[in-house]
Amino acid sequence: MKKTIFISAVVALLVSLTTFGVVEFFHSDKSQTYKIEHVSNMPGKSIGYTLDDAGNPVPLDFTKPAEQVMEAVVNIKSTQTMQAAGRQPFQDLFDNDFFRQFHFESPQMPDNGRPQVQVGTGSGVIINSNGYIVTNNHVVADAQDLEVTLHDNRTFKAKVIGTDPSTDLALIQIKASDLPALQFVNSDDVKVGEWVLAVGNPFNLNSTVTAGIVSAKARNINILQEQYAVESFIQTDAAINPGNSGGALVNLQGGLIGINTAIASPTGAYSGYGFAIPSNIVGKVVEDLLNFGIVQRGVLGVMIRSVDGNLAREKELDVNSGAYVDSLLAQSAAADAGILKGDVILSVDGQRVTASPELQELIARHSPGETVVIKVNRKGKEKEFNVTLNNRNGNTKQVSREEAGPLAKLGATLETLDHETAKKLDISGGVLVKNLEQGLLRRNTQMREGFIITKVNGKEVNTVEELTKALSDKKGGVLLEGIYEDIPGTYYYAFGLDS
Repeated sequence: MKKTIFISAVVALLVSLTTFGVVEFFHSDKSQTYKIEHVSNMPGKSIGYTLDDAGNPVPLDFTKPAEQVMEAVVNIKSTQTMQAAGRQPFQDLFDNDFFRQFHFESPQMPDNGRPQVQVGTGSGVIINSNGYIVTNNHVVADAQDLEVTLHDNRTFKAKVIGTDPSTDLALIQIKASDLPALQFVNSDDVKVGEWVLAVGNPFNLNSTVTAGIVSAKARNINILQEQYAVESFIQTDAAINPGNSGGALVNLQGGLIGINTAIASPTGAYSGYGFAIPSNIVGKVVEDLLNFGIVQRGVLGVMIRSVDGNLAREKELDVNSGAYVDSLLAQSAAADAGILKGDVILSVDGQRVTASPELQELIARHSPGETVVIKVNRKGKEKEFNVTLNNRNGNTKQVSREEAGPLAKLGATLETLDHETAKKLDISGGVLVKNLEQGLLRRNTQMREGFIITKVNGKEVNTVEELTKALSDKKGGVLLEGIYEDIPGTYYYAFGLDS
C-alpha cells in the first residue's frame, strides 16, 4: 500500500514539473521575435507531363503558346443599323441553342420605328503580317462598320475582303504591317484527347485563354442553314463563351488548328462543349477569297448520310461506317464517274471516311476541275473511281467574283420558278430567292427568303438567265418587284449595285 502511494506521488510530481516547464517555455522571453522567410525563384508551375509522338514524356506547359497566341488574336466590334421591321439577320443564329457565340446587346425598337444601331463583338486571328484577319462570317455579316482592337490596344477600321457563309468564315483586313501572325497546322494530325488552347474575347474580356482537350472530330451539329453548308467541326471542352467567335484554337506549339465558331448550350454560356472549324478548311477558304474573291468549292453531287448499325441493317450493307449515297443530283460529278445510289463511300484520296461530315470536309478542300479518288463499297465489293469535281452550276470552271457576274453581289441562292407554282400564282414566271446570304439584298433591303422576283426596273424577268441579263452592265439603283407565295400583295425592294 505504501509502495503504491509512493509511485503515485512520483508520477504527480513529474506531471507538475512538466507542466511548469511548458508554460515557462512560452513565457520566458516575451521580447523574442519570429521571422517569416520569403523564398524567391521557386518553380511556379505545377508538374504535368504529356507524351510526344515518339512516346517520350514532355512537360505540359501552357504559358509559352498562350503568350505567343494572344498577340495574334484581336477583338472585333461590328456595328450595324437594324430596321424597325423586317428580317433581323442575327436573330436566326440565336434561335439555335448551338449558335451562341457572337456577343451583342439586343436592339430596342422605339415606338417611332426609327432604325437603331446595334453593336456586337467577336474575335479574329491575324494570319498575315500585313493585316489579314480570319474570323466568322456571322461576326461581320451585315456590318456597316468594323473596328479591330489589337492585343496592344491599337485600333483600326477594317474592310471585308470576302465571306463564305457555307463554312461561316470571313476574311477582313486592316491597314497595318509587321503584325504577329499564327501559322496554320494540318488539322488532320489533331487527335482526340490532345491538349488545346482556346483564345478569344468572351463577354468583352480581352485576351482570355482557356485549356481543354479535343473531345471529338468531324462533328456535324446542323447549325449552318446554307444550301452547301460544310460542317465538320473539331469539338473541344476548352471553355469558350459568347465573344469567342472567330478566335483561335491552337495546339501546345501555338499552331492554329481551328477557328472557334459555336458552343452547345441551353443557356447561351459555356456548358461543356465548343466547336471549331478545322484549319485545313480555313486555309482553303482564305486562299480562295484572296485569289478569287469567292470560294471555289468542288461539288461531288450526292445526297449522303452517315452509316451506322441501324442503316447497315436496313440497307443490308456490309460495312458499319462510311457515307451512304442516298441519291445523285442532276449534273453530278459522282454519277458521271460511275458512282451509284446505294454505294457507301469509304475514302477520298486514301483518307478514310467514317461519316458524312468527314466526306464533306475532304471534298470542301478541293476546287472545281480537280480530280479525287473515291473508294466505295458496293454490295460487299470495293471499287475506286476517279471523280472530277464540278462547281455548283454543274461544270468545272473556276470563276472570280467579277466573272461570276452581278448575281454574286446579291448574296442569294436563286432558281427559276417552276411552271406549276407560276401557274398557281397566275404569273408567267419569275426567279425564286431560296436563300439570303451575305450580300446586297440582305444588307440593304428587308427582303425575306421565298421572294419571287418578277420585274427588274419595270422589265419582266422569268428566269435566272433573264435576271442576269437585266443586271449585267447595270450601274446605280435597282428596283426589284415581286411577290411572296404566302403573303398577298406586290413588294418592291430598291438598292444600289455599288452600295
